[in-house]
Amino acid sequence: MATPMPVPPQPAPPLAPPPGARPRSPAGLGLAAAVLLGLVVVTDLFACFADQTQAAVAQDLLRGGVDGDLVHRAHRADTLYNAASVAQGFALVATAAVYLCWLWRVRANAEVFEPHGHRMKRGWAIGAWFVPIGNLWLPRRVVVDVWTASVPPGSRVRTTPVNAWWTLWVLSLLVGRTAARQYDAAHGPGRLGDAARLMLFSDALDAAAAILAVVVVVHLTRMQRARILAAPVPMPAFG
Repeated sequence: MATPMPVPPQPAPPLAPPPGARPRSPAGLGLAAAVLLGLVVVTDLFACFADQTQAAVAQDLLRGGVDGDLVHRAHRADTLYNAASVAQGFALVATAAVYLCWLWRVRANAEVFEPHGHRMKRGWAIGAWFVPIGNLWLPRRVVVDVWTASVPPGSRVRTTPVNAWWTLWVLSLLVGRTAARQYDAAHGPGRLGDAARLMLFSDALDAAAAILAVVVVVHLTRMQRARILAAPVPMPAFG
């Protein structure tokens, strides 16, 4: 009698979302995040104006002939620079809080759309931003996975907006840190002007990155909204 062939063990199926799990609307948080990112753009443009004012005053100081008008302009440039720094700080904190709430929501939704397509656990949607060095690439990985899981079935996955946003944001971060060190160590109008011009470049990059972040937030929110509305089972109302 022939010996039956052994049946190879089957791999355990990947974990599925909890029974009854349904995505929640990201529309309200997406709108709030987009509006606050627009505020970041405004404060960055204000900072660009302050940086340009600092650079112009430094250039005039290099030419010599300090007078009362130049002293007044220098004081005004310092005031503008400090005000821009404070405005950027407030905008960043407010935007980060709302953006992380939105990211948590779309990450949770993405598990419902595609339970097995995520390289990192849900907690990394927030934790990745606070890992030294790792925060230069880990948050992008989270967003890319959410983006890929949210693309309508059968559509081509294009992550160009995410990659463009992340590239500009990292560049603005690195250039900004360099510019801040130069500004703190600047002695004399020449170096002050160089630091101000580098800071101008950093703030311009940050404004561009914030604009692309709006594109990512709006498009990802729309993709998830379309999938929720197209679902065959009743979904929570949007609000």
